[in-house]
Amino acid sequence: MAGSLPTLPLPVPLPRLPLGPRDADVPGVPDDGGRHWYENELGWATVPGTPVRLVVGRRFDVLDVPLEAGRAALRHLGPGSPVAVQADRMRLLVAAGSADELPGLLEWLEWGALDLDLVALGAGALTEAPLPPRTERDGARGVTEGARGSQGAAVWLRPPEPGCEVEASLPTLSALGCPADTPDLVRIVDTAAAHCHRIRLRRACARPPAFPQGLRPGERQPLAFS
Repeated sequence: MAGSLPTLPLPVPLPRLPLGPRDADVPGVPDDGGRHWYENELGWATVPGTPVRLVVGRRFDVLDVPLEAGRAALRHLGPGSPVAVQADRMRLLVAAGSADELPGLLEWLEWGALDLDLVALGAGALTEAPLPPRTERDGARGVTEGARGSQGAAVWLRPPEPGCEVEASLPTLSALGCPADTPDLVRIVDTAAAHCHRIRLRRACARPPAFPQGLRPGERQPLAFS
């Protein structure tokens, strides 16, 4: 199944511009790091502290993969599936309970024997909340596309839409066998795992060969005679 995957990843558009510390003067935007937006606009649970962290496992689970693997998996997501980026990692929001399904799914896809850089966060986990994207509020400043947030901060590549039930847009295992445009956890995991494996192989090939202690490249180890 893994051998039929395409090799060219899709380009990733730049994330939306997050709210900055000077946005407290925008009407309806509290300067709380986005906690109000998550709790009141989306109904997502957060925990006290800074930065704002989201409770995983209730409304969604998180599939955390290298950026390259996430790019390739984007083709299998619906337009409303939220996706965040932080540094060289991509976080794909998937249906709640998917983290428990991941080990068995990887085994079924014949990826289970490999050490892949693919992490699923489920019930009991927390994830840093990207700052909400700017939206037009009462004629205030609107979205500025193509700008990035602070270096190292999590940002939304595809932000969740307030007032929408996020569960309906999330990839799930139950979508197996549905039309190709249905967000399917199997397709996403298989694609992400294949690209994680390619990254792993490239890193292994880039490592210099190991030589016995005291032996330089080009030298032969002396034969030992008893």
